[in-house]
Amino acid sequence: MRPSRNGPPPPTPPRVPPGPRRTWRSRLARLDVKGAPYAFISPFYLVFLIFGAFPLVYTLWVSLHDWELASGTRKFVGLDNYDYLLTDADFWHATVNTLGIFAFSTVPQLLIALLVANALNRRMRLPTLFRIGMVAPLVTSTAAVAIVFTQMFDKDWGMVNWAIGLIGIDPIQWSSSRGWSWAAIAMMVDWRWTGYNALIYLAAMQAIPRDLYEAAAIDGASRIRQFWQITVPLLRPTIIFTVIISTIGGLQLFTEPVLFSVGTPNKMDGGPMHQFQTITMYMYDNAFGHDRYGYGATVAWALFVMIIVFSLINFLAVRRTGGTK
Repeated sequence: MRPSRNGPPPPTPPRVPPGPRRTWRSRLARLDVKGAPYAFISPFYLVFLIFGAFPLVYTLWVSLHDWELASGTRKFVGLDNYDYLLTDADFWHATVNTLGIFAFSTVPQLLIALLVANALNRRMRLPTLFRIGMVAPLVTSTAAVAIVFTQMFDKDWGMVNWAIGLIGIDPIQWSSSRGWSWAAIAMMVDWRWTGYNALIYLAAMQAIPRDLYEAAAIDGASRIRQFWQITVPLLRPTIIFTVIISTIGGLQLFTEPVLFSVGTPNKMDGGPMHQFQTITMYMYDNAFGHDRYGYGATVAWALFVMIIVFSLINFLAVRRTGGTK
């Protein structure tokens, strides 16, 4: 049966009152909640853009030019500087020197730092004094350190040649021989940075629960086995960090070899035969010594790529060795 057309109309739905209008204060409060975290971290990105990203991009732009500071030449040459770099024997000679000094210094440095940190982690008298002594090389002037080590490795009057002469070894020409100069500079680097890495390892070791060592001691594990089976595996993230930082510092080595060449006509040559000239020294010599600013920027970018590649290789090697994912 159909409803009558003259029946009562259907009830109308209740009218919902409109919501409160957003005022400028509510909008400002909402903006403050959402934008405050970005405002807090913005100083870092501003500093990075000014002192990190911009110089990086600008150096890439300069490397594409025949750029001379004295004459004001600004000629775009594209990738010609990079083509020349690949066939530049002096650049590859400096690369071999850098990698040699890096290998001589970094591997012993991290191993000694790990052993020193393990010794400092044990109970001893005056532990704070010994730990503070680890940072003494860092607060010492690099120039003073280089002068002392240069005198120590002097061929005629150096203390090292005097000491090895007591056991019948002939004097070594530390600054003239390629391999021996690498070893001398590596000792200088190790003396300065071993304590720094040891303190990093020590801080990580103190975060390891002591219960693990007590349980291992109850099971009959010696201290050496505890070190290799407990300490080293749990220090793997810290070891990766120090390896990457040491790689960056080792490939950028500049101050120590420059000061080691005191007395030579051009300190950036790294000796008369360029036997310890590093990439940074070669870059500086081209940019400011020979007024080849564009090619110096090319060497800088090659070093930047090399640091990234070697850091990734070291990271993957350490991670694969430890079996982490």
